[in-house]
Amino acid sequence: MVKLSVVVPFYNVQTYAPDALRSLRANAREDFEFLLVDDCSTDGTAELLERAEREIPGAVLIRHARNEGLATARNTGLDAARGEYLAFLDGDDWLAPGCYERLVAALDGLGCDFLRTDHVRVTGRSRSVRRVPVGRRGEVLRPRDAILPADRTTSVDYPYAWAGLYHRRLLDRGLLHFPHGLRTAEDRPWIWRLHREAESFAVTGELGIFYRRGVATSLTQIGDVRQLDFIRAFDQVIEETMSDPDADRLLPKAVRTYCAVISHHIGNMAKFEPEVARKLRAMSAGALRRMPQDVLGEALTAMGDERAGALRRLKRRRPAPAPAPSTSTVRKAGAA
Repeated sequence: MVKLSVVVPFYNVQTYAPDALRSLRANAREDFEFLLVDDCSTDGTAELLERAEREIPGAVLIRHARNEGLATARNTGLDAARGEYLAFLDGDDWLAPGCYERLVAALDGLGCDFLRTDHVRVTGRSRSVRRVPVGRRGEVLRPRDAILPADRTTSVDYPYAWAGLYHRRLLDRGLLHFPHGLRTAEDRPWIWRLHREAESFAVTGELGIFYRRGVATSLTQIGDVRQLDFIRAFDQVIEETMSDPDADRLLPKAVRTYCAVISHHIGNMAKFEPEVARKLRAMSAGALRRMPQDVLGEALTAMGDERAGALRRLKRRRPAPAPAPSTSTVRKAGAA
């Protein structure tokens, strides 16, 4: 039986993929499988993955016929996964030797739905520890309780799918697939759904995952239209949270987070191409008008005057059409 399936999408990361692949070899075990999803790379990544499939125990290469983005590549891996537990790794990140074995042992001992872990952020030669914003470690907790309070950084603000391990029962319930086609912020509706609908989780201080920042090909570094998918992602968070039995309690957190992300992007307008910047302003204005207005008013009041004023002015802009809905396109386990 396969104990752990690790889904690893790759797209044009030939410079960094060797680090990821070497770290998978250092984490191999006879009951682990590594699902290497080539999202139609056009550089030398494909050749690296072909060799890895031959040389790394448990490696399975899966190819996309066209580039579909990180969310869909992860879904492809999930659909092929056979493990009792599931994990994610991005193709430009890497692991410490034995990291997955330690995480599996921790989840075996706790018996909860999912396990979240701290990680090391790497920017050039600089390294820093990033911790899950949950104080209680090694203890089974209720995920819904970790969403609030609205005015603090909480577990849903640590959205990294690769920073954890997930029991297969979550996959069977349809909680691990990502909104199809999202090019950025795909982790946001995913982490909210996981915390609303899973029954138990825990946090560990394992520092075996190394997250590489500042990669030139990463969407966080590219100011093109794909960055605007954060609007679709957070629209889905708001829509699904509004349907939750605890909507009155949870919506302030969702709206405040959405406003903070819009403010961040508007504040970094210079990195966007001119046409994308215009579209960003228009789409953000439409998003602010779609939010529950009473909750939005409270969120803006709680923000600093400068940021709140900028968002209020933005909201008065000419309406923009809403992006195409994505909530119905989340693939279920076993979907084509």
